[in-house]
Amino acid sequence: MKSANPAENELKQVTIYTDGGCEPNPGPGGFGVVSIHGKRLKELSGGFRLTTNNRMEIYAAIAGLKSLKEPCSVKLYSDSRYLVDAVTKGWVKKWKGNGWQRNKQQEMAVNIDLWEELLKECEKHSVEFIWVKGHAGNKYNERCDELSSLARANPDLTEDEGYSERPKQPDERVTKEGQPCRKCETPVVRKIPTAKRKPGQNYYFEYYFMCPACRTIYFVEEAKRFIK
Repeated sequence: MKSANPAENELKQVTIYTDGGCEPNPGPGGFGVVSIHGKRLKELSGGFRLTTNNRMEIYAAIAGLKSLKEPCSVKLYSDSRYLVDAVTKGWVKKWKGNGWQRNKQQEMAVNIDLWEELLKECEKHSVEFIWVKGHAGNKYNERCDELSSLARANPDLTEDEGYSERPKQPDERVTKEGQPCRKCETPVVRKIPTAKRKPGQNYYFEYYFMCPACRTIYFVEEAKRFIK
């Protein structure tokens, strides 16, 4: 999401790296932020005694933006597909416009409190969300991971008041792009199979859904095609 701002060229240019995680998930969680402006570098971190990976990823972005003292032009880097895709593909704004319902089945979005806060922070700045591969040698991403790990190891973690454990319902199926993965709640993406059909195969799937975070695959009946 990049804010429309005619005076963007006059804004302070800031680069923010963020990361968050839990061990286990849900469990004690932490977040880390590295904010860079020119030669100035600032680090932030914190955590909660019971939360989720995805909440910490969103919270890290909020903390980074909240640390800015004035409207800025921000490039925000995160290794969370859940965060970056939900913002850049417009899912968050769509959910909000639908009263935080993800689809026509009236399934509610997850982490509404943090998405609301993130959208408010984004309105104050011109923000570009960029995905970066985690654990791939990027020193700022690696530093954020270190900060997150150190934060969640703090024995005096506070309560994440916005978190509530939402049990998965046995009939809650993944049938549309953008729905949360049932394992890690990252929005799934639509994929086209590339594997060749096997001899004697009497059906195939025209498409399937995959979680970009944990790589879980979901096949749906709507995509099943029979070979005549």
